[in-house]
Amino acid sequence: MFKQLLLIAATLMASAELFAVEYLVKYKPTMGGYSQVLSMHGLAVEDLNVNAALMKVDIPKGREAEVVAQLYQQGGVEYIVPNSRVHAFTAPVDTQALQAQWHIAKIKAEQAWAKAGNKGSRKVIVAVIDTGVDYNHPSLKDNAIAGYDFNSNDNDPMDVTSSQNPGHGTHCAGIIGATGVVEGGTVGMSPEVSIMPIRFLNENGGGDLNNGIKAIDYAISKKVDVISASWGAAISRSQAKPLIEAVERATKAGIIFVAAAANDGKNNDSYEVYPANTNVEGFISVAASGPSDEKPSWSNYGPKMVHLASPGLDIVSTLPGGKYQKMSGTSMATPLVAGLIAFLKAQDSSLTGPQVTAILQTTGANVSIQTQCNCRIDALAATEMIVDKKMYMVPAAGTYKKNDTVKLQSYNAKGSVQYQSSNEGVLKVSTDGTMTAGQNGDAVITATDSNGNKVSSKTFHVGAATSNPDPGNPDPGNPGTPTDCPFEDPMACQAACVIMPEMPWCNK
Repeated sequence: MFKQLLLIAATLMASAELFAVEYLVKYKPTMGGYSQVLSMHGLAVEDLNVNAALMKVDIPKGREAEVVAQLYQQGGVEYIVPNSRVHAFTAPVDTQALQAQWHIAKIKAEQAWAKAGNKGSRKVIVAVIDTGVDYNHPSLKDNAIAGYDFNSNDNDPMDVTSSQNPGHGTHCAGIIGATGVVEGGTVGMSPEVSIMPIRFLNENGGGDLNNGIKAIDYAISKKVDVISASWGAAISRSQAKPLIEAVERATKAGIIFVAAAANDGKNNDSYEVYPANTNVEGFISVAASGPSDEKPSWSNYGPKMVHLASPGLDIVSTLPGGKYQKMSGTSMATPLVAGLIAFLKAQDSSLTGPQVTAILQTTGANVSIQTQCNCRIDALAATEMIVDKKMYMVPAAGTYKKNDTVKLQSYNAKGSVQYQSSNEGVLKVSTDGTMTAGQNGDAVITATDSNGNKVSSKTFHVGAATSNPDPGNPDPGNPGTPTDCPFEDPMACQAACVIMPEMPWCNK
């Protein structure tokens, strides 16, 4: 009977022209599970990532359901997902003449440097995981350090350009750490920093999940402080599981992971895109803002999933070959946040991801862009909070379900701290700072220390985060819940579930 069902599945899929033939197989952390997978007849193992317990396998077209069923049946497999394509998040390129860097003035970067008495530290390492970086660029070469190319599998992560990629990774690197000492050049948010280029996107700005995960694991092995990721894919959380696990490995290693919210003009609270929607401690998702603190129509947003906004419209930065140009996108907003985090880490190397997130949200300028804090980064205010050791609360914003509990922590407080909720029916806070979610609604928590110093959170939400249609994109749309089935053809999904109904994506 089983053989007959396999034959039926093969017949159903024989005419299907599926694009995805590469899959990532998460094997169970035992040599037994791994050897079982290797023993599959006709299965080619193209790549192995021991850190992630992932194998990239090539399954022949028309045999996906049969092979996946057999893999699950052997018992050595935890999950199987397509090796999804990812791409850089850029809006159209502006090729006009070089203009002043409005974003540097907007976030008060120069005042932040003056307040700190420095422009960062090369002890802080930011991994730019992207299309590579022109590490010979006059405005970057002093800050560039060795990296790796997972697209070509060599140690030369040079940014390779094309008509579709003018130098995405180099542009991001310049926003983080262009030195500002080259006449006619540009300056990054942290002019003194170490930039580690890790290339996995190709010359057209595209890549795959497998190499993106390897790039993240490489950054972890090199003990970087910050990862800047201006790329992603609109896939389901189930399909993004190996990428989410890689991000979690990074944040658990103490790395602050900054990712672009994407440029679809959609609400990420209902639109799935990764790594932007990973949403773990130590992870920051970034929307874009314009010169008047407006949201560009193309920027994604989300009061639950997106943490804050940052300038990302018409940003002048470095391009390969010693050039400079304006580009737009959440891709540009993201490295500006990464550069600010690097600068703040230069002032206090002990800062954790949750602390940095709270500081950026608490000190951010209020704007009408829907994020957790409805705020845009302010480098001076964030620097003042660290240098002057001002009191702040962690977390500072968020969305919770009824009965969720969160322990609030107040830093730089003097003596005991008293907490007060603006609406105890929504959020109740005990004397030890434990916050309990009640009825749906919004509330603000205020903390007061023994010296009378006070700090207030941004708005906490209980229930669904309040969200309004974006005025720049009145109907941002909701693509619905993507199927968890790894096959593009619905008939193939049905056939596979006939063979192995216990597959995790069946009966959903």
